[in-house]
Amino acid sequence: MSRARITIDRSFTVGEVPQRIFGSFVEHMGRCVYTGIYEPDHPDADASGFRQDVLKLVNELGATVVRYPGGNFVSGYNWEDGVGPVENRPRRLDGAWHTLETNAFGLHEFVNWSRQAGVEVMEAINLGTRGVDAARELVEYANHPGGTYLSDLRKKNGSAEPFDIKLWCLGNEMDGPWQIGHKTADEYGRLAQEAAKAMRYVDPSLELVACGSSNSQMATFGDWEQTVLTHTYEEVDYISLHAYYQEHDGDAGSFLASARDMDHFIESVVATADAVRAKGKHKKRINLSFDEWNVWYTRHGDVDSPDEVGKHGWREHPRVIEDEYNVTDAVVVGTLLNSLLRHGDRVKIANQAQLVNVIAPIMSEENGPAWRQSIFWPFARMAALARGQILHTRVESDKYENARYGDTDLVDVSSTWDEETGRMAFFLANRGLEEAADIEVALRGFDNARVLSAEVLQIPEGKDRFTTNNLQHRERVGLVPLHDAKAAAGELRVSLPALSWAVVEVEVSTN
Repeated sequence: MSRARITIDRSFTVGEVPQRIFGSFVEHMGRCVYTGIYEPDHPDADASGFRQDVLKLVNELGATVVRYPGGNFVSGYNWEDGVGPVENRPRRLDGAWHTLETNAFGLHEFVNWSRQAGVEVMEAINLGTRGVDAARELVEYANHPGGTYLSDLRKKNGSAEPFDIKLWCLGNEMDGPWQIGHKTADEYGRLAQEAAKAMRYVDPSLELVACGSSNSQMATFGDWEQTVLTHTYEEVDYISLHAYYQEHDGDAGSFLASARDMDHFIESVVATADAVRAKGKHKKRINLSFDEWNVWYTRHGDVDSPDEVGKHGWREHPRVIEDEYNVTDAVVVGTLLNSLLRHGDRVKIANQAQLVNVIAPIMSEENGPAWRQSIFWPFARMAALARGQILHTRVESDKYENARYGDTDLVDVSSTWDEETGRMAFFLANRGLEEAADIEVALRGFDNARVLSAEVLQIPEGKDRFTTNNLQHRERVGLVPLHDAKAAAGELRVSLPALSWAVVEVEVSTN
C-alpha cells in the first residue's frame, strides 16, 4: 500500500473558487450540435428542437459557461449565416472539418438553448477570414438594445431583448498552421487589438480573451504569448490555453501524470503574462482562460481529409472523434480538474471540450438515449461541491517513475472550504495501477470534522481499467460509496483503491 500525507491550513488559501472553470464547449463539429443538443425529430425534443434528455444531463454535469461556435470552425464562419428564418439560411462548406454546414442552428438557437441550460455564453469571433468590422457588427447585433439596423434586425429575427453576451474569444488557435486564416503573432496581435477596441466601442462591458498557444509544444510557445500580449495587454482580460492528453503506446504511467504538464503550462503562461505586465508597466493583471482541455485520442481518419471528401462528398454532421472514455481517462480528467482548481487564482475560465458526442462527457444516439461517460463524474462532482476558498495543499506522497515526467506523486489532490456552510470538499486521485493508497489529511485550524459523503470512481468488479460506458452498457462506470473515509478532530483518513478518483465532503468547525 502506498502512503500520502496532506496538510492544509485554513490560513493558507489560493483564492475564491472561480465558477467559470466548470465550463464546456459546443462547436459545429461532428454531432455536438446536430443530434447532440439539437435534434428536432427526437422524441425528447421540445418545440425548439432541444433534446431534453441531453439538457437534463447538462444540468447534472453543472457546466457554468459554454464556448460557441468554435473551435477551428469559427475561423471560416460568417455569423450572419446563422440568423434569420431557417429556410433562408445558406448551406456552406466548412473547411475546418471538411463537412457541410446547414446553419439550421445558429446564434439565436444557441442563446435560447443556453438559457434553458442555465449557462453563460462565451462567444468566439472569426479572426481568420474576417476581422474588425464583422466583430463589432456581431456585438451590436447581439448586445445593443435597439434603434440601429443590426439591433433592430435581431428584434425582427425574434429576440426583442439583447443577448447581453459579456464573454468573447478573439478568434481561435491563430498560431496554428492548420487554422483557416493562420497568422503570425504580430499579425494576430494587431488584429486582435483593433477588434477588441472596436467591440468595446459598441459595448464597453465586454470581457475579452486573446488567443494564446494552441498547446505548449508549439515551436512559437512563449514568444507567441509575449508578442500577442505586448500588442493587446490593455485591451484584453485573458489569454487562452489549449491542451489535450492521451495514453501513448500503453504508457499509462505517463498518461496518469498528465496534470504535471498542465501545471507547467499554466505556470509558464502566468510567468510570461506577468513579464509583459512588468515590462509595459501595466497596472492590471491578465488572467488565464483554459478554454479547451480534455483527453483526446487523436487518430488518423478521425476527421475527413480533403481526399476522403473527394471520394464520398461533403457530409452533414458525420460521427467524428467520438472517443469512448474508460476508467483510466476518468482518473486523468480528475487530476486535470485538480490542476485547474489549484491554479484558480489565475485560471478564471476553463472549458472542457466538448459537451456532447465529440470527445465529450455526454453521449447521445440519434433517435435514441443519452448517457454519461466515465469522465462525466469528476467534472460533475467538482462543479457541485467546489465552493468558497481553494485551500493550499501540501502533499508528501510516495512516488512512481514514468517515462515522460519522472518521479510523480501517486496521490493527487485539490480541496476547498466554504466558510458559510462549514463544508470542505476533497478531490483525490490514486494514480497507482496496482496498490491502494492510505491518505492522511491534517486539518489545521479546523475542528470537529465529520464526513458527510464519500464516493469513489474505480475499476468495476470483474472489469479492467479500459472499461467504458456505451450504448449497450450505459452505467458500468460510475460513482459508488467510499466506506474508507473517516474524520476526527483535526484529521481525515481516506483509503483509495488502486487507480481511482474520489470526492469526500467533510463538515468542520473552526478553532
